[in-house]
Amino acid sequence: MIAPIPLLLAGLGLVIAAFTYVWWQSASTGRHPHRVPTPTQLGLGAVTLFFDTLGIGNYAPTTAAFRFMRMVRDEYIPGTLNVGSSIPVAIEAFAFIAAIAVDPVTLMLLVPIGAVGGYVGARVVSSLPRRPIQLGMGGALLAGSALMLMTNLQWIPGGGTAIGFTGAALALAAAVNFCLGALNALGVGSYAPSLIVFSLLGMDPRSAFPIMMGSAAYMLPMAGIKYARTSKYDGQAALGLTLGGIPGVLLAAYVVKSLPLYAIRWLVVVVVLYAGLSLLRAATASHASRLAEEAEEAS
Repeated sequence: MIAPIPLLLAGLGLVIAAFTYVWWQSASTGRHPHRVPTPTQLGLGAVTLFFDTLGIGNYAPTTAAFRFMRMVRDEYIPGTLNVGSSIPVAIEAFAFIAAIAVDPVTLMLLVPIGAVGGYVGARVVSSLPRRPIQLGMGGALLAGSALMLMTNLQWIPGGGTAIGFTGAALALAAAVNFCLGALNALGVGSYAPSLIVFSLLGMDPRSAFPIMMGSAAYMLPMAGIKYARTSKYDGQAALGLTLGGIPGVLLAAYVVKSLPLYAIRWLVVVVVLYAGLSLLRAATASHASRLAEEAEEAS
């Protein structure tokens, strides 16, 4: 009988290979050319995925950077995040699953369910116009900033000592992971809510990391395949995240391993709050402009 952890890692390798092939096809058809990433895009990938490996998450700060520097169109941000982060996050998963103890049954159930959620979410998000994406991401980022604030103020539970779930707790964790996978396709990071839910269910926070990283490693390429096929992402920015993110992940996972992140977490709260409010403001402004145009045409 094949051991579950090697089977999970082998499956991840196959998913990443399939994602890379589909992404290569998208970039090489001529319909969606990928320019060489700028130093800024490479640096953004290195920094955000470095801190992602340490547990901060990269979606919210990367979204804020994309909007602040006007690097990626709003409706392309979810696809760019999923496509560009897939390979670096897979490297994170290999590092954490191999190094931290977690119940194999819990891992083998939650990770594929999260991946299915990611693919279902991507099918919905990739067909949405700009304003619903702006509203969805804006609201989600505000919720994310609230979760980060709770983390900084130590309002979330410290967790227990369990390395896995059984019974009703396992069913609840699986349902939550499916929903987080779907939200992940919208560009909503899953690390903070995963850690909170799993801690409430009595899991040792350290054991949550392989589940979080493994789930994301399956979620992102599953969603990324859908985005690559529809070309609803920024190829240059996504390539920058990947090429910059790989060394950032390796540095964090194998060299640095931990940092005093307290001040950085507070900075992330401010940045994410700004990004969420700016997205909601942009959605409101575009809606008001459209209504004004309709009123002018009617008159």
